Amino acid sequence: MATSVRFPLATSVRFALAVVTAVTCSPLGVSLQAQQAGFADDLAPDREQLFTDLANDVEALNRELGIYKRVARLVSPSVVHVESTPLPQYRFRRDVEEAGSGVLVQYRSKDYVLTNRHVIKHSQEDLIWLELNDGRQLQPTRIWSDVETDIAVMSVEAKNLLPARIGNSDEAEIGDIVLAFGSPFNLRRSVTRGIISAKGRSNLDLGDGEVVYQKFLQTDAAINPGNSGGPLANLCGEVIGLNTAIASNSGGNEGIGFSIPVNVAVRIMRQLIEQGRVDRGFLGVTLDGSFDSASARYVGLNQLQGARVKDITANSPAALSSLLVDDIILKFDSLEIEDDQHLINLVKRTEIGRKVELVIFRNRQMKTEYVQIGRLEDFVGKIDNH
Repeated sequence: MATSVRFPLATSVRFALAVVTAVTCSPLGVSLQAQQAGFADDLAPDREQLFTDLANDVEALNRELGIYKRVARLVSPSVVHVESTPLPQYRFRRDVEEAGSGVLVQYRSKDYVLTNRHVIKHSQEDLIWLELNDGRQLQPTRIWSDVETDIAVMSVEAKNLLPARIGNSDEAEIGDIVLAFGSPFNLRRSVTRGIISAKGRSNLDLGDGEVVYQKFLQTDAAINPGNSGGPLANLCGEVIGLNTAIASNSGGNEGIGFSIPVNVAVRIMRQLIEQGRVDRGFLGVTLDGSFDSASARYVGLNQLQGARVKDITANSPAALSSLLVDDIILKFDSLEIEDDQHLINLVKRTEIGRKVELVIFRNRQMKTEYVQIGRLEDFVGKIDNH
């Protein structure tokens, strides 16, 4: 094993030295070896043409790749560095974050900073400082937050703020190029690039387990501690997500980061600002916790998937639709249902009044049904139903 490790390293070093020797140039732009061989006059014209061709190709490529610089110039002024001094009771805990990121947004002509709750949850308004891209510092005048989605909103007052342009995260597709902005390891004004690796990630074990409503965008754009709350932008310069978490064995970037879709974040923000709380969606079905692999095979499914309806609440959205007891809900709003809890989380996070497409399995056949999501608070007495 020692030989297999050393062999490619030794080979690489020798190769690198050979390349350096070959391309070391004299002031005339011709390699020393070529001069010594008497080939300078023959190689110089070809070499200059190669440099010219290369410059032309780079110029053409820059016209395409220069879009990254344009996105960075448009989004960066809206990125905020967040410093939050923990309250005394939290200051010696290793799991407490003291720095993160945020993004300036505007709602009804007022300015706010959108970020993750976990960035500021151990602090309070007078202990939080926001540093703008131009170096100005200010403090929030009011803070709202939602535990279960890890969203926080801070109202701010200052002149000449540049709010970000908000995109549509529902339109993001796997493979889309994205840029992540923020302050990784306290390094302000950092930008990384990657793609959308997956959509609808859920059932992630995040911190103390408070974030229960999950529907993350997954990206391989480098996300590290300090990026939390910063924007994930598409190539149109639109924010489509809030960078929130990483899957890592080392504590740093390993190419698996997660962002809250901006459609979710903005919906939560609006409710927090307007009413100081977040309404949860309600479907009106009781799910069968005993539905297992054997049950799935018995009804005709090849594998355990979805959630089976055990009961339907009277006058609920499910009752007003065509859902029936024993239906197996396989998809909710195009997302495949992993288990009961996954469906519950999706329903509660869905906008009130939205009509959602369900793919169900009934009598060994696939069917499509539509249901208009209700408000959980209207059925608060039926707490076991979803």
